Amino acid sequence: MDFTCQGLRFKFNNIRRLRTNEKEELIHWLKIIIYTTQILKTFSYFIILLIINIVHCKAMEPSDSIKIKNKYIYTSYFQYGKVLATNPYLKLAHSADDKTIQYTALSFQVLKQTTGKEFWERDYGYPSYGIGVYSANFFENKDFGFPIAIYGVFKAPFKRWDKLSFNYESGFGLTFNWKSFNPVKNDYNPSLGAKESVFIDLGINLNYELDRHFDLGIGYSFTHFSNGAIKSPNLGLNTFSPKIVLAYNVNRFKPQPVRQSNKGFVKNTTIDFSIFGGIKNVIYKGNDVDTITKYKGVYYPVFGFTTVLNRQINPKSKIGFGATLSYDGSSNSIIYVDNGELEPAGGFHADRLNLSIFPSYELMINKLSLVVQSGFYILRRQTVTTKPMTYQRLGLHYQLNENLFAGIVLHAYSYHISDFIEWTLGYRLSLTKR
Repeated sequence: MDFTCQGLRFKFNNIRRLRTNEKEELIHWLKIIIYTTQILKTFSYFIILLIINIVHCKAMEPSDSIKIKNKYIYTSYFQYGKVLATNPYLKLAHSADDKTIQYTALSFQVLKQTTGKEFWERDYGYPSYGIGVYSANFFENKDFGFPIAIYGVFKAPFKRWDKLSFNYESGFGLTFNWKSFNPVKNDYNPSLGAKESVFIDLGINLNYELDRHFDLGIGYSFTHFSNGAIKSPNLGLNTFSPKIVLAYNVNRFKPQPVRQSNKGFVKNTTIDFSIFGGIKNVIYKGNDVDTITKYKGVYYPVFGFTTVLNRQINPKSKIGFGATLSYDGSSNSIIYVDNGELEPAGGFHADRLNLSIFPSYELMINKLSLVVQSGFYILRRQTVTTKPMTYQRLGLHYQLNENLFAGIVLHAYSYHISDFIEWTLGYRLSLTKR
């Protein structure tokens, strides 16, 4: 007994003799373990249901002679890294010994494995798609909150070998539970002005088949959070971090080598006509109202008309060139104060019209399309608050029927700052005779 107590005293004395920086490092890693445990608690019900489902599937697993229909994949990944210093607040915090912007993240996904029944499934090398839940913890920096995202995900291989595959993936969704900027209670973090944001995740991974059911993977992903300037300030958050991935295949599907089929494909030329609308929040810069009212700001409409001439060059891709005529109500705007309340100057102002041109790329996945455009303003009035002459669009279009489509597009500038969100409705006119 005395020997055991002496051993404990020896270990305790060793810990006490640690240098200050070593103690801080030890405390930091203990916090990582604690915070990761907190994230796991958040997903506890999901994890329990997942385990029950896996056990049930194992118990009901059919013999090889029975045709397998259940092609679901349950995936989880863990990340540890830093938030990118893409705004002034984060640049101040981004020093070598500052841990205030480090984070851990955990995500669970339920995916459906395609089997090549449709042409697009074979064109993409038998991809998987589904829904995911994501949560992150920012350690010492509680000014970010404890965000939780729900998103759709698509995964496909660049290249497959026997048990190894090199893959790309994308996720789009919504994030909730941010601790947003508040001029009184949380003025330390101007990165996000609302409790909700868009979730955009793009990544790559190397995946290895451990056995009949389990896969282990490593990868990197870029994740963007922004509310699209629906509420300012909105400097946004961006992460680029490694991840470790564990996947469970209920009934593994082994795809055969893919020969891309152009059966039924016709090079098609189309013209897309679409309208879009959105809103922008502008903070009042005067000092003749209280702080809460000042940062509440006012809202302005943003709307426009876009036309794009597209050429489908293969079953997956379209390239094109287009133009947009838009109206930005916040451009050169004037805000009045009436009895302590903010009032935007109303009415239509021709100097708020913009005309821009852009090349366009569209990646088609069945009825869904990923749209990427980089625009240049050729007609716009210059003001003190004018944004750069170039902008970027990244969004999704969904084909409702042969001609109609709808979409949501993030309009940004400087490649990382959100300007507004476009809600789109369009009509597609085919110029190719079939």
